[in-house]
Amino acid sequence: MNIKKIIAPSMPAAMKKVKDELGDNAVILNSKVVYHGGFLGMFRKKKIEVIAALDEIAVQPKQKTKLKKRKLPDNSHTETIKKETKHVESIARSNRENRDIMSEMAEIKRELTSVRHHHLNIQSYPEYIQSCLLQLHEAELNEKYVQELGDIMLEKWRNASSQPTKQDVISWCNEIIVDQLTTFNFEGIDYSKKYINLVGPTGVGKTTTIAKLAAEAMLEQNKRVAFITLDTYRIAAIEQLKTYAQLLNIPIEVVYKQEDFSAAMDKFADFDLVLIDTAGRNYRELVFVDELKNTFNEVNMATFLVLSISMREKDMGEIVENFQQLNIDQFIFTKIDETQSYGAMFNLIKKYEKGVAYITTGQDVPDDILTASPEIIANYLLGDEKP
Repeated sequence: MNIKKIIAPSMPAAMKKVKDELGDNAVILNSKVVYHGGFLGMFRKKKIEVIAALDEIAVQPKQKTKLKKRKLPDNSHTETIKKETKHVESIARSNRENRDIMSEMAEIKRELTSVRHHHLNIQSYPEYIQSCLLQLHEAELNEKYVQELGDIMLEKWRNASSQPTKQDVISWCNEIIVDQLTTFNFEGIDYSKKYINLVGPTGVGKTTTIAKLAAEAMLEQNKRVAFITLDTYRIAAIEQLKTYAQLLNIPIEVVYKQEDFSAAMDKFADFDLVLIDTAGRNYRELVFVDELKNTFNEVNMATFLVLSISMREKDMGEIVENFQQLNIDQFIFTKIDETQSYGAMFNLIKKYEKGVAYITTGQDVPDDILTASPEIIANYLLGDEKP
């Protein structure tokens, strides 16, 4: 790992030197105020000392594998034919083995499906309801909720005046899901709060989501928007948001300490909306959540917890638990295009009684974002991904 000590007159100047010397993938390990020069302890100049590092293993290019040329002996033609014959026989043998494995896997899948049916106890439902419940189970909806939905649909089935169709059952299920979600807040930004804070673990797409929200606020709501970023952990994160700010013609302030945050709020006092990007860290460790809480203090803001649906639900639940002290207003679910495990959205909403502000469907700014609604989530759960 390449480690360097940088000394500069200010933090922004230090960050620029880090970027120039180590590149966008540099990581800030430590920073502190130091004093230089002076005479007899007086007139010393305050400077910023930053310890930065670059993980060379992570950024080194992959080496190309070179194939060595081998000289064939005089009987190379005969030997080549023998080798090719063995190769063909090996492929044929491998294909037979693969067919056997695929057949075994298909049998195991059928057995697992049967076990799931038994475990879910759905055989007592009519076939159309069973099919709907299996769809929800495949989307990884919590089994408790699957059973509840099945019981409600069964009641509707028994009270139907005529023989229900498959489409009737799907419509019932859709209506029940929507009804159970309407008690939660599904509004996007309502602009009653000027400061919108996005928090969440690393890699969930907070910075890209902020750019999408800024574009929507400017283009559709005609709002004056500004950016504040607390993500000074990685140089690349700052540069990414600065690029979006330049493209959207939005001012941006980089916050290194509490005083910077207060100054940034004062600077953007006349703006309609200030979107705050925070560092992606391992928020299973509560110390990072405490840092955010101390930074924001008593600021009147809306806080959105950004979670990638491609994450394991257990991991998402642990992150939600740790962020509870920040008074999360709503979820933002990202990367829904990278998974089919849509049930986690419903499970987390019900468990933590939090609504959803937005769902992102890709990387394109500003297009790949939806204002969330119970209807959209129901569509995803039932296999109709069109909002």
